[in-house]
Amino acid sequence: VIGRPIGATAFMTCHGHESWHPDPEFYYKVGGGPMFDMGPYYLTALIALLGPVRRLTGSTAMSFAQRTITSQKKNGQVIDVEVPTHVAGLLDFASGAIGMILTSFDVWGAELPRIEIYGSLGTLSVPDPNSFGGPVRLRMAGEKEFKPVEISRPYAENSRGLGIADLARAWREGKSDHRASGALALHVLEVMHGFHTASDTGAHIALSYPCARPVALDPAVRY
Repeated sequence: VIGRPIGATAFMTCHGHESWHPDPEFYYKVGGGPMFDMGPYYLTALIALLGPVRRLTGSTAMSFAQRTITSQKKNGQVIDVEVPTHVAGLLDFASGAIGMILTSFDVWGAELPRIEIYGSLGTLSVPDPNSFGGPVRLRMAGEKEFKPVEISRPYAENSRGLGIADLARAWREGKSDHRASGALALHVLEVMHGFHTASDTGAHIALSYPCARPVALDPAVRY
C-alpha cells in the first residue's frame, strides 16, 4: 500500500518504573535498561514489518546515576544505576530501509508516535506493540491527514501468549513455521546488544545472526 519501504521510526519513552513497580531494581542493573526491557516488542514489530537488520549503530547514555523508589513497598530506597537508560539506535535493514529507534527511562513526557513506516507512496502509523490493540492509520501521497485502516487480520485485541499458542500449533502439526522462532529471538537479542557495543566502540556493527521475516498469521486460523 505504501510502496517501497524507505524508513521507519520507533519510540518508547518514559521515566522508568520505580514509581509503580514493587521491585524495580533489576531495571537498572546489568541485563536491564530500556532497550532490553522494551526493545523486544518494538524490534520484533519492525522486523515483522520490514524484515531482518543488516547492520546498525547506536548511542547510549546513563542520565541519572541514582534512582529513588517511590512505589510501595520500597518507598525511599535508592537504586545505583549500572546501565545506560537512554538508548538510540540506527538500523540498516536488509530490504534497504533505514530505521531509527529510541528507548528511554529518562523522559518525563513525549508526544512521539510509537511506530511509523515511511514508504515511497505513503506513511503507515502503527500502535504500541506492547498493547496489541490500537488504531492503524495511513496517509498516502497527496493526502493532508491520516485515515484509519480497517483491521483485516485476527487478534487485534490483547492476545499475550499468542506466540506460544502458535509454537504449540506448529509442534502439534509437526511443522516449523511458527513465528516466535529461536532465530528471530537471537536476531533481536543481537540487535539490542549491538546498540550498546556500537556506542562503546564508535562502530557500525554487522549482524551475524540473520532471520527470516515472520509470515503474517493466517486469518482463517484461530487459536
